[in-house]
Amino acid sequence: MVDRELLDLLVCPETRQPLHVAEAALLQRLNAAISAGRVSNRGGRSITDPIAEGLVREDGLLLYPVRDDIPIMLIDEALDLEGIATQPRQ
Repeated sequence: MVDRELLDLLVCPETRQPLHVAEAALLQRLNAAISAGRVSNRGGRSITDPIAEGLVREDGLLLYPVRDDIPIMLIDEALDLEGIATQPRQ
């Protein structure tokens, strides 16, 4: 899990929007789409491994994966959530 103090400092490298931890329901929908072969990262690489944790941009359009408690804050590694039913955080 991402440290709260670190999360407070992180922003999207593209838009500078704040990030929040992805909710379990979103990860479940995302992993279903991954299993169906419908998810690629912004760099164009197909995602085949499930996502256990991620950080979602404030507008709900991108998810930055977290691997081994390390947020992967590279724009090309971000996952586009537009095709997955999401709701921006209120």
